[in-house]
Amino acid sequence: MQQTTIAAISTPHGTGGIAMIRISGPGAIGVSEKLFRARGGKRLGDIVDGEMIIDEAVAFVYRAPKSYTGEDVVELCVHGGMWVAQRVLRLCFQNGAEPAQPGEFTKRAFLNGKMDLSQAQAVMDVVYAQNDTALRAANAARTGAIATAVREIASRLLTQSAHIAAWSDYPDEDLEPVDTGKLAESLRESEALTVKLLATYDQGKILREGVPTAIAGKPNVGKSTLMNLLSGHERSIVTEIPGTTRDIISESVRLGDIVLQLHDTAGLRDTDNPVERIGVERTREQLEQSQLILAVFDNSEPLSSEDRELLQQVSGRNCIAIVNKADLPSRLKLAGAERIVKMSAKTGEGYDGLVRAVTEAVGMADWKLDPGAAIIANERQYRHLFAAKTAIEQAVQTLQNGLTLDAVAVCIDEAHGELLSLTGERVSDVVVDEIFSRFCVGK
Repeated sequence: MQQTTIAAISTPHGTGGIAMIRISGPGAIGVSEKLFRARGGKRLGDIVDGEMIIDEAVAFVYRAPKSYTGEDVVELCVHGGMWVAQRVLRLCFQNGAEPAQPGEFTKRAFLNGKMDLSQAQAVMDVVYAQNDTALRAANAARTGAIATAVREIASRLLTQSAHIAAWSDYPDEDLEPVDTGKLAESLRESEALTVKLLATYDQGKILREGVPTAIAGKPNVGKSTLMNLLSGHERSIVTEIPGTTRDIISESVRLGDIVLQLHDTAGLRDTDNPVERIGVERTREQLEQSQLILAVFDNSEPLSSEDRELLQQVSGRNCIAIVNKADLPSRLKLAGAERIVKMSAKTGEGYDGLVRAVTEAVGMADWKLDPGAAIIANERQYRHLFAAKTAIEQAVQTLQNGLTLDAVAVCIDEAHGELLSLTGERVSDVVVDEIFSRFCVGK
């Protein structure tokens, strides 16, 4: 149990209908009693500073351990003005609370056993979910889907390790000898479970972070018009003057069930303009960093040297060739691209075809992954799970090489430890602090 009492605004900063100030810790109720004066009931009342009424408020009290953090928690809901919320928060500090650090409420929930580390990380995935599939996956993790899957593997390994230890440490006892054939089979089953879970990582990352995507092409082919179509508003400047876009313009957009981290880039061409030349160089860098490239070509113009250079640059990459300006007479003959979509970014013609092409390009057309099942969604989880798989493989190899069971047990224990680190049952304070430092204040 933490000894300090913390407070923070848990709603977004800005003007709105309601703002919520959350207080948690052993002194939460005492702090709230100093600034909340009930009016005719337990919940409705006023926030006061001495005899001065600051605002009308509603107070919700959650007593330990039946709260989000496992501590006494009070949530004060006031009118959603920036000044009002800050004023109430300042009163909390004046009456004994301390400012909450990023993610400290969820960190306390983890430390107090209200959730494991995989569930805690899923909290922010719920906050940042950008579609129903991502939300379902995040909620599955938040309610324990990852922890359940990982603990099943860990339980198998623990049983195997315990059997080896008992047989090795108590040779005089009437214990069943270790059947190395059955042990190897059991280890392979555990390995298969880790492989199955690891296979969800790429899709989980797409759900959580989206797909880094670059729009590329020579000047005036309609890249910015495409950016505006996909983002749903005038995000990029569109003119008839080639080279209007000089810098990379970024936007998170949803295309069907897929989120693209979209980057509209400067037109690719040789230029004497030093500013435009910097933009072209940044375009080339962005192409190298992107997982998906939307290469745009002008349907109304013959293939140019810049077009050919772009085709060469994206060869072998995950790319969709977009033949834009389909509403104009065609003069373009395009070959050599695996996926070609003909459309008009100006009118929206061909949009559905682009959605299908993107879905295929990112490998989700045949995606049968259940978003309600366990899905590995971040690098930390993947790293621990991969290390566990490697250690299990080493245990099997050690058995096959005829080494002692003690050596096998070392590998099994290493795999078991990696799984405990994933769920947070065996993790350092430094790692915990680093994970929760990425959360927003108030969560």
